[in-house]
Amino acid sequence: MLFKTTLTLLLAALGDVALTHPGEKIDARAALREANMRHAFADVNSQTLSKCENGAEVQSRKERAMERRLQTFLKLRAVMGITDDTPYIHRRTSAQFAKWAGTSHNRTGSVSFTASTPHKDIFSANSTCILTPDNIIGPYFVLGEQIRRNITESLPGIPLHLDLQFVDVKTCTPQPAVFIDLWHCNAAGVYSGVSAAGQAGLKSTFLRGVQRTDADGVVEFATIFPGHYQGRATHQHITARVGAVERANGTYGGGTVTHISQIFFDQALVDAVEKTAPYSANRVAGTSNAADGFTGYAATAAYDPFPEYVLLDAKDLSKGVFMWMEVGFDPRVNYDEYATVAAVVGPDGGVNNSGFNLGKGITPPPTHG
Repeated sequence: MLFKTTLTLLLAALGDVALTHPGEKIDARAALREANMRHAFADVNSQTLSKCENGAEVQSRKERAMERRLQTFLKLRAVMGITDDTPYIHRRTSAQFAKWAGTSHNRTGSVSFTASTPHKDIFSANSTCILTPDNIIGPYFVLGEQIRRNITESLPGIPLHLDLQFVDVKTCTPQPAVFIDLWHCNAAGVYSGVSAAGQAGLKSTFLRGVQRTDADGVVEFATIFPGHYQGRATHQHITARVGAVERANGTYGGGTVTHISQIFFDQALVDAVEKTAPYSANRVAGTSNAADGFTGYAATAAYDPFPEYVLLDAKDLSKGVFMWMEVGFDPRVNYDEYATVAAVVGPDGGVNNSGFNLGKGITPPPTHG
């Protein structure tokens, strides 16, 4: 329980202070209470999931996932013009984050890839299928983002293709028609869609988007590897919303938030990315996974917030990274209270939520159709 001990001491020292983002307020006691509750849910979900993981349909789903990941990988390499069979880097299954804090995060190895390499050797690797709503949503959640796969808007950075599969922890079945929100900062540590100091403003939309899961519970996003900012390790935000409907204007509305989380990345990969342009131009000191106050929310022995990945070209990181993760969640729960909204996209751009106060369960303002 190292992460809980560390987090308790951290929050006790912080109290109710502004942290990591301009304008962000954290209720330390409420945040810790919420994290502990979600860890308890994760333990229950892990036990429930294990009871159905060996069923025939689950094995079939895993086979489909391996084949899908292989085909996506091959397609991405073809688009980038990569034809050689040199070894490429992949992430191996990781242990509990609490253990990683005191050891090397370099969990990569080399595998020779050829046309005859069985895809099971590589794409069967899967982060633990429990990623509960295990982290606070952060201060920059914007409601009403566009439904779109590619969210880069031509921003410079290392290309990142995400394959996320959402599975019901109680039935082990993939969950279709779930709206997945993804957002993160750019290489300079700046967020779009919000008016807080140092951010890109209410009319900007880069690195934000929504996808609806397909029949196999899968969404794919084309983006760039996120940068960093003061006090936080490199990460992305995700939410899942069940029962929502797509609007004619390309956004969505209604439904219930059933999942809130943050995705983190192996430290070795983060360090390699940060040495390249434009990330290297960011003069703000980086924060490691081990030093980040919120990574402790996101990993226990039961679940793992670090996606599996392969580099498309081992000799050239700039060609991009393909990542995948299986996300176990409970589509029956309701986390609307915690999905606090900083702004809402309206007909003329974003509109601030004047009552926003992170962690206080503010009801979001009405959306625009």
